[in-house]
Amino acid sequence: MQQNWCGSSESELAAYRQTVCQALRMLEGKWKIVIIFRLMEAGQPVRFSELARQIDGISQKMLIQQLKSLEQDGLLQRTVYPQVPPRVEYALSEWGWDLSDAVKALIVWEERRPPSV
Repeated sequence: MQQNWCGSSESELAAYRQTVCQALRMLEGKWKIVIIFRLMEAGQPVRFSELARQIDGISQKMLIQQLKSLEQDGLLQRTVYPQVPPRVEYALSEWGWDLSDAVKALIVWEERRPPSV
């Protein structure tokens, strides 16, 4: 059986491809990684209005959509406090925190980008 660069068989690679596609579908779009990074940076629950201020260029509608999607995918937790005016906070779930090494790797990868690119 032929092995590739990471020592995996063709059937293992097929499973990896499917897994990568599933992960990328969860993280696709311009804003999800940015939102995840901001929540990691905060290290504690963040109110919607604070997130909106921290992320330049995102519309309120888009932020709502992306937060909803991340919550549905289990990457963040939304907490609503029963008070007037309503207070809603967002924090990464344990599974969302599992992305911290991947986010750090993206930062290192970008910092190593050749100047000509």
